Amino acid sequence: MTASVVSIVYVNDAPAAARFYGGLLGMRPSFETPGYITFALGPGADLGLWSGQFEDLSADVPRTSEVCLAVDGGPDEVDAIFQQWQSRGVTILREPHDAGFGPTFLAADPDGNRLRVAPRG
Repeated sequence: MTASVVSIVYVNDAPAAARFYGGLLGMRPSFETPGYITFALGPGADLGLWSGQFEDLSADVPRTSEVCLAVDGGPDEVDAIFQQWQSRGVTILREPHDAGFGPTFLAADPDGNRLRVAPRG
């Protein structure tokens, strides 16, 4: 069986979310419809932004998903990404700290979904 893992993040406005994620990831979407947009992250892995499922929810509904961006480079790379995101005005929920698996920080996208940056394990 050939399969791809698609991590879906529920958002209020898929095109706006795609601009946000595209800017952070330095990528362009691989597939686009008005309510569903994906980014090809590598062989067998995609990030999907979907606004069609929850059109009846208000923008202030808390989100519960977390996207973890596992990066090479250790603490210096995690800190560099933190500085870059902070300068872009990304909402930071927790500044860099050691979480047992290495340095990490936690941010939020405009819909309140959590974004973690951590070292590749």
